Formats: sequence, C-alpha cells, structure tokens
Amino acid sequence: MNENVRLLREEVRSELENNILPFWMDKMTDNENGGFYGRIDGNDRLHPDAPKGAILNARILWTFSAAYRLLKKTEYLATATRAKRYLLDFFYDRQFGGIYWELDAEGKPSDAKKQIYAIGFAVYGLSEYARATGDEEALEYAVKLFEAIEKYSFDPVHNGYVEALTRDWQPIQDMRLSDKDENEKKTMNTHLHILEPYANLYRVWKDERLERQLRNLIEVFVTKILDARTGHLNLFFEEDWSNKYHIVSYGHDIEASWLIHEAALVLGDKKLLERIVPVIVKIAEAADEGLNPDGSMIYENFADRGHVDRELHWWVQAENVVGHVNLYQHFGDEEALRKALGCWKFIKERIVDKEHGEWHWSRYADGTVNRKDDKAGFWKCPYHNGRMCMEIVERFS
Repeated sequence: MNENVRLLREEVRSELENNILPFWMDKMTDNENGGFYGRIDGNDRLHPDAPKGAILNARILWTFSAAYRLLKKTEYLATATRAKRYLLDFFYDRQFGGIYWELDAEGKPSDAKKQIYAIGFAVYGLSEYARATGDEEALEYAVKLFEAIEKYSFDPVHNGYVEALTRDWQPIQDMRLSDKDENEKKTMNTHLHILEPYANLYRVWKDERLERQLRNLIEVFVTKILDARTGHLNLFFEEDWSNKYHIVSYGHDIEASWLIHEAALVLGDKKLLERIVPVIVKIAEAADEGLNPDGSMIYENFADRGHVDRELHWWVQAENVVGHVNLYQHFGDEEALRKALGCWKFIKERIVDKEHGEWHWSRYADGTVNRKDDKAGFWKCPYHNGRMCMEIVERFS
C-alpha cells in the first residue's frame, strides 16, 4: 500500500472514531423526547426544542449502520438501532406511507409533505441497517419506501422522478428542497440521492424492477442531467427535462462522479462500466475547475448571474476527497490522489473543530469560520464526513 494512502487511512479512521461519531452519540442523543436533537448551532449551543428533520435522522441511521458494519462496535449498533426505531415509529406515515418531512421536538408531525429526497435517504439508512445486521424489518420498510417512490414520484411519460408531493401524494405547489433551490419539478440533487439508496438497496435485495430502475437512473444522468459539452451536471429541470439555469455545483459534480461509478459497480455489468467510466472521469475533471491551490473546493458558480460562491463547505470537501480517491483506486490516477491528500490537509487544518468536535459548516472565502450555519441540524449530519472516512477505510482495508 502507498505510504500516503496508509497514513490517510489511519488518520481518517481516527477522525471517525475519536471525533465525528462521539460528537453525535454524546451531544445529539435526545434522552427526553427520543431520537436525536434537531439542532446545535454554529456557536455550539444546543437547541433542544428545535424541530427534527427526516434527512438528519435518516443520515444518522445510515452513518451508524455503516460504522457498525465496518468496525463492529456495539455502541454504533445501539445508535443505529435508536435511529431506525425513531424513523419507523415517528417519521413513517402509517396512513399514507412515506416519510414525514419534519417533526416537532416531541415527535409530532409539523410538516407532513412527501419530499422524495428525504424518502430516498430513509431507503439508504434502512438498507444499510439491513446490510449491517440482516434485520428483516429494516429491509421490509426500505422496500415499502422504494415502492412508494416508484408509485408516486416516477414519471412514466418523461422519465425521472418528481421532487415532492403532499402528504397524500397529490401535486404540491412549492417543491423546493430548501429555500436555496429553484422551484422545479425535477432536480439533479434528488436524482443523485435516489440513485445512491437504490444502489445500496440492490446490495441486499436483488429485485428485477429495482435493477431496471437503477440502470435507468444511470441513463438519466448520462442523457438528461449531464451537460455533455462542459462535463458539469445541470441542477434544475422542468417536467420535460428542459433546463433554463446555468449553475455549477462543484461538490455535486465530484460526488456524482463516484456515486454513478458505484451504482454501475454494484450492478456488475462490464459493458455498462465500459460506457460509464469515461463519463465519470469527465464529470470529475469538470469538478476540478472548482479546486483552489490549497486543495479545497469552492461551492458554486452561478454562470448566468456572473457570480461565483467561493465558500468552502464541509460536505464539498468530504466529497472532493472521496471522488479523487475513487479515481486513484480504480484508475491509478496519482494526480487525483495528490488532490485528495491536499484537500484532507485543508480539512484537518481548517474544517475540523478541534475545540468542540465535529466539523465547522464552512470557511468563508476570506478564511473566517462560518458560525451562522449549524454545527448539527436539518442539513448538517454525520453522513458526508463520516462516509468519507469509512470509504477510505473500507477501500484500502
């Protein structure tokens, strides 16, 4: 093993076990109302009355399930089981199926809409729990949620998946995932996070329809979402896949490069892989336009508005490392390894919070720490950074 890779593996395993996972077990477990608290702000203050988001809970479930599968520590299984129980007992909609978007601090639904992105993450977490433990209930509900996505969100006319619906699966006016997004019926982000759980579910449930839809998702990325000219992924689409925006998300580009590759690897189809490899390399190369000399990766380029957002988000850095490690591992790209190591150095020095634990949300372009956004919350979860660490540990075991 390359000495730099060996050292990287040791460091990220330590980061996972001694910083990231303990933060979530020690500071975010809600022993009063169950599950996990909804928020710790950027100044490390706990907000015990904050609402609880489906994405946060599902990502905790995935992270600790994967950590248990990889490292076999009983405390990781206990946390994963807590997340599984809370997801099924409180977030799952017994009347209409699917997952509530948000609960209040006591576990009552406060926003019952069906955001397909969140349901995808529930599939991701439950399938990983089943993968780690063999648990039949987790697999049963992962399949139920897969069926709900296919029944209500899949567009048989234009292909792809609709963003959001009401609690009882009717059309909804505001489909946005967050207030930062455009209000369009289809997005790259949601398709990426349906691809990801479908690939994971296929690991434990070799269903023909699931296989067909997973292949179709790869096709959607290649033929609908990818800008073949630039190598970037377009972000927002109308129902018929027309795109009127020119926004580049460098972190999503590099993340998609390895997740599309992973999906093709899970399917195990050599012809598909031969077709996909040049595509994923092209996407990764396009993402590199967002690299800084210190190894970090900037956030977004609003090309049609003449604005570049140079903020350095925690999740973009994590995906930057994994995407380049993937190129090194599978294609022997030494320059990609150099980029991954450079970004890891930046993360260690500038993103990891050595005083309070976990990672800062971001550094602003001027180098200062962003304390406006949360340390833990609706969108700030242990998934991107935890997964980065586990991908490296597992790939080079």
